[in-house]
Amino acid sequence: MKKVKITVVRKACYQDLIEKYENPIEHACDLCEGQIFIANGWSRPEGFCESAWESVSAFVMTLAHGGGNFYDGWMKNERSALISCNDGFRPVSFLLEALDEDAE
Repeated sequence: MKKVKITVVRKACYQDLIEKYENPIEHACDLCEGQIFIANGWSRPEGFCESAWESVSAFVMTLAHGGGNFYDGWMKNERSALISCNDGFRPVSFLLEALDEDAE
């Protein structure tokens, strides 16, 4: 099993949808563009959003186990995936990349 690099590549915020549909919340996402996490195999990295993990974990597991080439050539690098979290108000996009380094 390999480690997988998870990079926060983009954060969006749809203020119009927030105003129209969301109840006010005290605290939203803490992730920052450029932030990097390393998944040790299929383990959620410390500090990585639990909700976002639900969106990316199946792809991380596949990459960690040597899989890839999702959707028949969707990504230029077949050992990677670009996945967004499921927050419709503040989606965060993550670049997942299989590393050559073995998981511990």
